[in-house]
Amino acid sequence: MTTDDVGARESFELVWGVEEIAKLIDRTPRQTFHILKTQRLRGVKKVAGRWVAQRGTLLTNFIEPE
Repeated sequence: MTTDDVGARESFELVWGVEEIAKLIDRTPRQTFHILKTQRLRGVKKVAGRWVAQRGTLLTNFIEPE
């Protein structure tokens, strides 16, 4: 596996649940839940009652200007 393959795999990796999303964005679960409920992050949705986001898409919320 090349480094390009690893980078592509990480960008499509799904992050499930408020706790895991919170770890990724360096916020508490409570802060993250509020952010998710108020729809302040693009590319995050609820599936079967759990929040889920694609890792790469979630991180672009913090590197692209609004």
